[in-house]
Amino acid sequence: MKIVIIGAGISGCTAYLQLKKHLPGSHTITIYESHDTSRDRKFDASKGSQEEDATHSSTLIVGGGLGIGPNGLRVLKRLDEDLLRDIVRGGYVVPHGNLKSKHGRLLIRMDSVAPGAGDEPPMYMVGCSREWLWRCLRARIPDGDIVTKRVERVTASPDGRNTVYFKDGSPAIEADLVIGADGIKSVAKRALFPEAEEDPFPPHYEGVCGIGGFLRSNEVKDLVEKGSMNFIFGGNGFFGYFFSTSSSTAPHRDSPHHVSEPGDLLAWWSTYSVDDCPDPKTLDMDDVLQQLHRRHEHWGDPVVQKVLKSARVKSMYPTWTSPQLPTWERDGVVLVGDAAHALPSTSGQGSSQALEDVESFTKFLSYFLGKVEGNGAKECKEAVKSAAKQYMDLRRPRIQAILDEARKKQNQKRDMGVIQEYLMYSIMWIMGFFPSVINKSAQQVFSYNVAEHVDQVLAEMDASRH
Repeated sequence: MKIVIIGAGISGCTAYLQLKKHLPGSHTITIYESHDTSRDRKFDASKGSQEEDATHSSTLIVGGGLGIGPNGLRVLKRLDEDLLRDIVRGGYVVPHGNLKSKHGRLLIRMDSVAPGAGDEPPMYMVGCSREWLWRCLRARIPDGDIVTKRVERVTASPDGRNTVYFKDGSPAIEADLVIGADGIKSVAKRALFPEAEEDPFPPHYEGVCGIGGFLRSNEVKDLVEKGSMNFIFGGNGFFGYFFSTSSSTAPHRDSPHHVSEPGDLLAWWSTYSVDDCPDPKTLDMDDVLQQLHRRHEHWGDPVVQKVLKSARVKSMYPTWTSPQLPTWERDGVVLVGDAAHALPSTSGQGSSQALEDVESFTKFLSYFLGKVEGNGAKECKEAVKSAAKQYMDLRRPRIQAILDEARKKQNQKRDMGVIQEYLMYSIMWIMGFFPSVINKSAQQVFSYNVAEHVDQVLAEMDASRH
């Protein structure tokens, strides 16, 4: 079976590794990525990002921080326990989140933990730079299996192999399966709706942008609670921060079950309302920095004030979501991650849901490939279509539930009047007295085991045949 993955970001690299692990038989898997990922990008741990002049792709969004929930970490553990340890070693374990007012008052304390399986201790969320997560995945893929080429379009064929065309005019290639892991502005997505002249489901700008960076943690270690991810709410924006690395001498720094002493870096970000999506090519970063100061200069949280004194802004990240697509698959072209369903950052589940997507689709594909007789294009196509149907049926309800919850939280990051702001504080403060209610929805997300869910579906399918 010939497989093409479009995009060498987190979703694409994970898809490659999952396919190599699970698919029976011998298969050719190639990733096409528009930027050179084999180059030594000289990662600078002190900055939490690569050098300014190094090549990078929007799929690798350099310099940003993210959280990987226990549900996502378990996907990584099942994939490769050494991979999980490497990722955790370069991040920081955060068992809880603190929701505060702009004055620094704690309103809600939320758990970021899932019960352990069997004798295993509880597993916590891990915060790290997006760059670090990507590097750990990319390091496990041979350079020869990633080709630096920009894909122009993909054509899905109902009968034979699918065709991938390139911007540089080089010869097109055919593949039994094309996985679109190319993000919110996916080229592969257009293959699902060939009758439309333009993208019938363009990404939607949510009216919210974010900026962020890293700060030397020795300036704030006494101000930030160990093992916490902090979310600060105000009437004119939102601010967040967490330690993004563990101490290099911590004995359990590679374990998602232990909270270590913090390391050298604190990740921070600020999110706020902007009606029109900024054009990154024409942005005046000095003006963006001045706006950051104006928004937060009167906030009482001491960490926010420390960040403002040394903040440097290089990039802005608009929040985009995808409208619900009628399908994530057509004739052997399958979408995963942001290409299928971009989630806002308020979900805290963007990377984890991409990891779940890839594991579930790969497990279904492995099952159906094991059921077909022969390995011709027709048999491969049938296996892919059967796997994709089960993948969509299993994933779509969960994604929609997470998206609905994230959009509710996102409204708290938009501009509001004084009365609305203090009403928000009051509601959050009252909710803080009922931690079990607050943590219930998060626990449902964190405790979910996508592999078990897939196995359950497959067992039911087998039982129905007998």
